[in-house]
Amino acid sequence: MDIELTEEEKIKILNSDDLYGIMQRILLRENKIDQNREHFWVIGLENNNRILFIELLSLGTVNQSLVKPMEVFSLALQKRAVHIILCHNHPSGELKPSMVDKDITDRLIQVGMIINTEVLDHLIISTKSYMSFVDTGLFDELKKSRKYILADVLEERIKKEATEIAENRKTIEIAKAMKRSNEPVEKLPNLQVYTL
Repeated sequence: MDIELTEEEKIKILNSDDLYGIMQRILLRENKIDQNREHFWVIGLENNNRILFIELLSLGTVNQSLVKPMEVFSLALQKRAVHIILCHNHPSGELKPSMVDKDITDRLIQVGMIINTEVLDHLIISTKSYMSFVDTGLFDELKKSRKYILADVLEERIKKEATEIAENRKTIEIAKAMKRSNEPVEKLPNLQVYTL
């Protein structure tokens, strides 16, 4: 269900507070009908992080919502969203993410990486407050997860990381040798000068 937004609500999202201000108003509007059920929204963003759409994807039970990656990303791709933010409420008011919340976030982050529609954050909200996966550091932790990565994608990431590490080590060794020879390190192309 597409949430109708005024032009004033289609703001540029700079941080989690910006989004919570809008989502709190939406939750209060929708709570009149289903106060005791979880709502799961997808917020699609343009390239400049301006809100493109907010879609209610799932109306769940008192303590969970059913969310499938296909539904999240088909909507984002159809509407040409460059980034998405996930948001759901906890009717209990408890903002601590459950294992299921963490798991679905992990899965959606990985799918977003594969299809190049980046997930930027996941907010758990109540009518009075919110919790941001990014603000708490949980998002970065989940981004490093390998649970839902396809083997070939994982292999490609590992090779890329290994190549970067090898290049950094090689550059550092060359820089050390140049310093021992009293040669100016700036001669080395594409070298960031480090204090050795």
